[in-house]
Amino acid sequence: MSINFDLHDLQAFASAAELGNFRKAAEAVHISQPAFSRRIDKLEEALGVRLIDRNTRSMNLTGVGRDFARKVRQLLDDLDETLLGIREVGATRTGEITVACVPSAVYYFLPQVLRTYHARYPRIRIKVHDASANEVLSVVASGQADFGVNFIGNDEPGIEFRTILEERFVAACRKDHPLAKKRKVSWSELGQYDFMSVSKSSGNRMLLDLALAGVELRPQSIYEAQHVTTLLGLVEAGMGVAAVPALAMPAADHPVLASVPLHDPVVTRRIGLIRRKGRSFTPAAERLYELLSDLRKGRRGARKTTAT
Repeated sequence: MSINFDLHDLQAFASAAELGNFRKAAEAVHISQPAFSRRIDKLEEALGVRLIDRNTRSMNLTGVGRDFARKVRQLLDDLDETLLGIREVGATRTGEITVACVPSAVYYFLPQVLRTYHARYPRIRIKVHDASANEVLSVVASGQADFGVNFIGNDEPGIEFRTILEERFVAACRKDHPLAKKRKVSWSELGQYDFMSVSKSSGNRMLLDLALAGVELRPQSIYEAQHVTTLLGLVEAGMGVAAVPALAMPAADHPVLASVPLHDPVVTRRIGLIRRKGRSFTPAAERLYELLSDLRKGRRGARKTTAT
């Protein structure tokens, strides 16, 4: 008996089983939705069973389909792991990984890891979805990204959060500002100057509002921006001061900007890798995830140096 299907058909089915949506699954394997449907039809015809019950609005795996999906996923993972483990073949492996990441981590956290990964697997494409903390959480939860780098998600029931580092919030000011000469600054001192903050839609703003809920003399903003990078531009222009995560600050030798640790209270945030619980990685995505995780000790030490 001949089996009239190929590896691409199995990959299409695995994508549909994981994402639960034909449109998203077709996008994930980079083909049109009609072509994707033909692959599923071809696979079902070759096997002589229905794997997916579908209509114009939804799709669900049949009982046979659920069992087959587990076996196909294991088969594909074993194949990828074998090929990635062979140096010559691993360097020619193709594929795509999507990583969602908050902007500060994109700038300071990813480049070293991506260079290392690209040197090992130069033909695997990596899409970086840089977005706000809430959007990063959303695209990981929906399966649009393999995993994310974020500072929220630890309390989400469907998300696994692996801490990479913990950083404190610092006062951002110009080097010619009076606060730049201090070893540390209280939140009440910060409020004595024109203060700028991110908007209420920001994950950082939510974190600060919760941490400073009991602080009577907390600073009140006169300017608000959507992104921390915009705030730093305003600080550099001499518009005022801001409270930002240490990771968002440029290097200590920046010609204009300075950072001073904030206290009373000390407010910190945890940066972590987030992934959807129960979702298995491809071996290629697993290796990138572990590379990011392995850098946590070195990066934590580096940020302590620049934040104090």
